[in-house]
Amino acid sequence: MNKLLWNPWHGCHKCSPGCLNCYVYYLDSKRQIDTSKITKSKTNFNLPIKKDKKGNYKIPSKSELAVCFTSDFFLEEADIWREEVWEIIKQRPDINFLICTKRIERFNDCIPKDWEEGYDNVTIAVTCENQEKTKIRMPILLEIKAKKKNIFASPLLEYIDFKPYLKEGKINLISVSGESYENARPCNFEWVKQIYKDCKNCKVDFDFHQTGSNFIKNGKTYKIKHKDEYSQAKKATRYLMDEMI
Repeated sequence: MNKLLWNPWHGCHKCSPGCLNCYVYYLDSKRQIDTSKITKSKTNFNLPIKKDKKGNYKIPSKSELAVCFTSDFFLEEADIWREEVWEIIKQRPDINFLICTKRIERFNDCIPKDWEEGYDNVTIAVTCENQEKTKIRMPILLEIKAKKKNIFASPLLEYIDFKPYLKEGKINLISVSGESYENARPCNFEWVKQIYKDCKNCKVDFDFHQTGSNFIKNGKTYKIKHKDEYSQAKKATRYLMDEMI
């Protein structure tokens, strides 16, 4: 499956402990962009329905599009554009749209009128960086109407006990990552390992997609270049699987 990004708007406001060293703010600062200003994309707002010269969609069928990963899909400033985005999403039932948010409390105010039990091609995920935010966001995620629900434990700031929220069988996947770039807070492999075990015991899919820049394993801190965070996470995942056999 092709995994791609679609950012119909850009910019966000920090609202949570996980936002402290936000990678979007960090990268924007390098380009002297004010991340707090929310702007509609001039070139990629309609990316999923763009076509090439032959009339074929530029985004192929069976792709997964991660939506608003340089913003938040449920940001208030985006209310004026969101209805149009829902219409674009409806035009591509052959694509899975992954929407991850820290503002899950706004969900019911932001869904389209024909949402009903959810669109088949939309996965709703929440970010849970610590136990405190997990206790707030997870009950809302479990309650909302959506065909597929995921959790992003990102950036993982401590071990999070997700077990109480996995027992109902409503969560498809937990994806874990550490924090990246300057001033990144450490991600401890022991936290990752325990979440993996919890997922395995509850029959929930698990993905460790990034170690973060400061990765603790067996009591030692490893400084990892951003370009290597994904590959190092995959190595750690293979270690977990071998250990659990």
